[in-house]
Amino acid sequence: MTETLQEIKREYEGDESRPLASYTRVLAVYGGAVGALLAAAKLTGRTGPEKIKVMDLALMGLFTHRLSRTLAKDAVTSPIRAPFTRYEGVSGPAELKEEVRGHGVRHAMGELLTCPFCLSQWIATGYAAGTVFFPRATRLAGATMAAVAISDWLQLAYARLMKAAR
Repeated sequence: MTETLQEIKREYEGDESRPLASYTRVLAVYGGAVGALLAAAKLTGRTGPEKIKVMDLALMGLFTHRLSRTLAKDAVTSPIRAPFTRYEGVSGPAELKEEVRGHGVRHAMGELLTCPFCLSQWIATGYAAGTVFFPRATRLAGATMAAVAISDWLQLAYARLMKAAR
């Protein structure tokens, strides 16, 4: 079995070094967290909503978008990423560019923490769990981050209009 896995790894990587075993560990943590949340819901008799309303989905999407970008790109959250990354500069308005560093789990975590697309899965799962266990607080957090996302887009639109007016 070990030989087969090593062969798969070699064939997948080619000339690049990819931390497949570390990705597997990160996926196991995600799967374990989802399993624990499902077990906790079962034990406490909680269930998710029968139907998800369009507004709830929009709120969840805006929350997930804004929080994933905040965690992955914001200067203020760089201490969370610092053990896994190296600062390279600015990548856009109020966003940093960082290079992932390290090997193994450190590298895999760096990739996760610097990728808003990758973080979205985790954040959306957390939001979904929040709607089961703490629906009112989760909706408030969702509305807050949705307002920040809308404000961001308005700031960018305003800056673009001001530039066009000059």
